[in-house]
Amino acid sequence: MTIELWLLFIGIALALSLIANRVATKLGVPVLILFLVAGMLMGSDGPGGIWFTNAYLTEHIGVVALAFILFSGGMDLKWRKARPNAPKAILLATVGVIATALVVGFAAVRWLGFSRPEGFLLGAIIASTDASVVFSALGKGGHRLKPDLRSLLEMESGANDPTAIFLTIALVSLLSGEFQGWGPAVLSFVWQMVMGAVGGWVGGRVGGFAMRRLKVDFEGMYQWVSITVVLLTFGLVVLLGGNGFLAVYVAGVAFGNGSFRQQKDLQRFHEGVSWMMQVILFIVLGLLVFPRQLPPVVWAGLVIAGTLMFIARPLAVFATLTPFRVPFKEQVFVAWCGLRGAVPIVLATYPLLAEIPRAHEIFHLVFFVVLISALFQGTTIQVVAKRFGLMES
Repeated sequence: MTIELWLLFIGIALALSLIANRVATKLGVPVLILFLVAGMLMGSDGPGGIWFTNAYLTEHIGVVALAFILFSGGMDLKWRKARPNAPKAILLATVGVIATALVVGFAAVRWLGFSRPEGFLLGAIIASTDASVVFSALGKGGHRLKPDLRSLLEMESGANDPTAIFLTIALVSLLSGEFQGWGPAVLSFVWQMVMGAVGGWVGGRVGGFAMRRLKVDFEGMYQWVSITVVLLTFGLVVLLGGNGFLAVYVAGVAFGNGSFRQQKDLQRFHEGVSWMMQVILFIVLGLLVFPRQLPPVVWAGLVIAGTLMFIARPLAVFATLTPFRVPFKEQVFVAWCGLRGAVPIVLATYPLLAEIPRAHEIFHLVFFVVLISALFQGTTIQVVAKRFGLMES
């Protein structure tokens, strides 16, 4: 495709996304599904006929998109109200992700014939949740989720991606013969988390200081300042060995909870950027999928999706939240809110790039599980919240 056709394609996709959002709201399904399906229809197996197999480009698009999505999510978090939930969210984002990966991995080994490294790799890839999918499902009508639960889910989803990424990279290295041992890997993970959190906080605070002090000729240039905060924070933290995704999320929290005149305008701006990034990312992920390769993984996908929704996620939630005396209904709801989104599909490109055995099967399995999660949980999440009395008008 020429650059002109790509620009036309992106423009049409963004225009259709506005319609898709309204359609998804009326149908009661997460809009993610419509974007993924649109990408599949545009792809080589669909009427669009676009031949796209570039996992390398997809992974890079995913990194950029997730950086802006996480930053926007951090800006939306009201830290003063959310701070009491931080210990719960951190445990869910670390211990919970590891527990989820282990349970799903055991299921893949026991019932699907995967080797242990392959099974646990599959578990690691689909271990992180996606708040944007959750809140798109909850955002219909005139109701909102109770603030405590909302902040817990926001913090968990913003902080659990680094754990899933660490496990995925470690297991891909193990399968490709480049693994240096769990000791160095754990030390590297600790450094990534510390550097990501500290670097993100510094980046967000410096960005807030710049917004208060910097005088520009055009009001719109403040938006470029905020984009600069995202790019510099991510790039510098990664160069220092930290986790860029955690860094931009923390930077978003620090930046969004600062005090400067343009704060609300920038929050709306990044909501728009985040939406655009999600549309592009989901469509590109759909393009990478070959629908004819999905039927062979249906049975395995149902096994993994069932294990994830009814065993792994609930066990992880109950194990981490019970010590905090969280009410049982709220724990059940948090467990049901473990929807999967773009991150697992992006992580599923890592085995493809490393050319490990069964990489294509794992990719299509992950894609199928994300679709099942969004369809099954996404269409019932508001019903569950209302049933348990967890929504407020």
